[in-house]
Amino acid sequence: MDSSRTRCCILLLVLFGISIQYQCSASGIDTNQAVLLFVNASEASARKIPDTLFGIFFEEINHAGAGGLWAELVSNRGFESGGSFVPSIIEPWAIIGDDSSVIVSTDLSSCFVRNKVALRVQVLCDIEGANICPGGGVGVYNPGFWGMNIEQGKRYKLVFYVRSEEPINLSVALTCSNGLKKLATTTVVAANVSNWTKVLVLLEAEGTDPSSRLELRSTTKGVIWFDQVSLMPLDTYNGNGFRNDLFGMLKDLKPAFLRFPGGCFVEGDYLRNAFRWKETIGPWEERPGHYGDKWKYWTDDGLGHFEFLQLAEDLRALPVWVFNNGISHNDQVDTSSVLPFVEDILDGLEFARGAPNSRWGSVRAAMGHPEPFDLRYVAIGNEDCNKPYYLGNYLKFYSAIKEAYPDIKIISNCDGSSKALDHPADLYDFHIYTSASYMFSNANHFDGAPRSGPKAFISEYAAHDDAGKGNLLAALGEAGFLIGVEKNSDVIEMASYAPLFANTNDWGWKADAIVFDSSQAYGIPSYWMQHLFKESNGATLLNSTLQANPSNSLIASAITWRNETDKNEYLRIKVVNFGSSTVTLNISICGLENTLQRSGATKTILTSNNVKAENSFTYPKNVSLVKTMLEEVSENMDVEVFENMDVGLLPYSITSLELLKNPSALRTAATSSDLESSF
Repeated sequence: MDSSRTRCCILLLVLFGISIQYQCSASGIDTNQAVLLFVNASEASARKIPDTLFGIFFEEINHAGAGGLWAELVSNRGFESGGSFVPSIIEPWAIIGDDSSVIVSTDLSSCFVRNKVALRVQVLCDIEGANICPGGGVGVYNPGFWGMNIEQGKRYKLVFYVRSEEPINLSVALTCSNGLKKLATTTVVAANVSNWTKVLVLLEAEGTDPSSRLELRSTTKGVIWFDQVSLMPLDTYNGNGFRNDLFGMLKDLKPAFLRFPGGCFVEGDYLRNAFRWKETIGPWEERPGHYGDKWKYWTDDGLGHFEFLQLAEDLRALPVWVFNNGISHNDQVDTSSVLPFVEDILDGLEFARGAPNSRWGSVRAAMGHPEPFDLRYVAIGNEDCNKPYYLGNYLKFYSAIKEAYPDIKIISNCDGSSKALDHPADLYDFHIYTSASYMFSNANHFDGAPRSGPKAFISEYAAHDDAGKGNLLAALGEAGFLIGVEKNSDVIEMASYAPLFANTNDWGWKADAIVFDSSQAYGIPSYWMQHLFKESNGATLLNSTLQANPSNSLIASAITWRNETDKNEYLRIKVVNFGSSTVTLNISICGLENTLQRSGATKTILTSNNVKAENSFTYPKNVSLVKTMLEEVSENMDVEVFENMDVGLLPYSITSLELLKNPSALRTAATSSDLESSF
């Protein structure tokens, strides 16, 4: 043992003795409790955190995709939300005019084989004669998903299919919610559309309204059929269809992986409504869409299997595909009959990973992505472990996938955190939804988990019971749990919060990390909390110990990580104070020798004077990260042992300290105002 490591160990023993005195003298103190934190940064005690530890989980819930991340502005664009029956449900499409001027119905005359429903608009009025059309004409409008966000100067691509036995003269417009103000307009004139004809129009907005609608009008008597009406902004992320502001909030989390597309959305209440990947690929016009019966709304599956893989790639995250294993909430396939489901998933893997000249790889290539996607993880089902046929079905999938793709890591639905699994797996899934305090107390749940065999994938965690719409208390409970995840990252490979998104107009599940409407979004405190863990992927975990911890209300971790932007290395200490008292934290760090800088340290805090505080559209950062400079470290500190650094921990807070280590170049220190605006 070298001298510096020896001094570090001796100091820790001495400080441990001092901590006993702290515990004795501090018992009964309610405020300004003094707590010691020892950080041993020696290489012998350090351990690398998996590159994949913290990621995100997307589920089509709360209109997260349809009317959210997926930028399609038209709701029920194919008129299929009522299924293949006619007359069909056309909502939210609505009629412009009255029964004397227009009749709207549906029939099965579409040119698309997998979605036959089309909209039939019979215009009864005309520009002359006894029944003159009202000003502007009659027809239909679509308000999108609780309003279309149309912004001045931006361009939008409108595509629709039309058929009529007579020439058409259509007025196409983006208007305000009551139709009285036009934001963009054009005319579509065609002499011969007796066969289904595709129309593409670019509209440039001359005004802004987050509650806009799309109108299709005519003043010419006759019958017009419409189908597959799509309106997309041209400025989606990389042109791949993702709404820029929501995508940016995901990217800011630096997720290591993306789990998709669910969740219960994968299972369905019944198998007939489960997510089927083959129905979600190919040209958008030909996708039949489906009713997500668990969350009770229709999706046209514009955000499909291909788009999820593309989303992961755009985020530079590893895709984790959760697929249906022949089991829903209310029905399931006997293992003896599950082979078609297995073959279907093998096709899905070939779609993602196959050569561009393979059967399904060629379909991917035709969609514009000849190179395979980097799919390394699959989950066989979701929350199905206790279903009668799960294990039998699981083994069928496991054997077939391992034979075809031996490198793919397979995730079981069964919890292996308390005892070893009775079946082969690379990872096991673990879900936890509970109260904030119980979440905090579960920081040590994996302390006793098996240290060999499959690792944990905590694919759904949230302090749900007392979170409101997403409050500080929940974020602190989750932060404590995640510090426990860091400390047990030798047996935990991945973790992701759930759910990720919620459209404020369809909040079927609370709380959700990101809340949005047609034009704006905010992160709840749990979203901001996750920012403090995004550099942990691939970082080095240090040995850290708290002494004189009042009521076990504190939990801490320490890592070193490299910033790829400035190429510097940092020591980060995170401490959650889940108690109602202010705490003075005395920090001693050893094992870094002469590498910590006396200046440039920062402190980031997430807290509020109200533990139930939430964010909102009005106050989107009511509870968010505040970053400031720490006072310069004492010049008298030991060059090998960084000691006696006192930091105040506010009640109900998470505090992150950032200390510069091994600078590669001199940098100009940021001002406090710069730091406070960096989030």
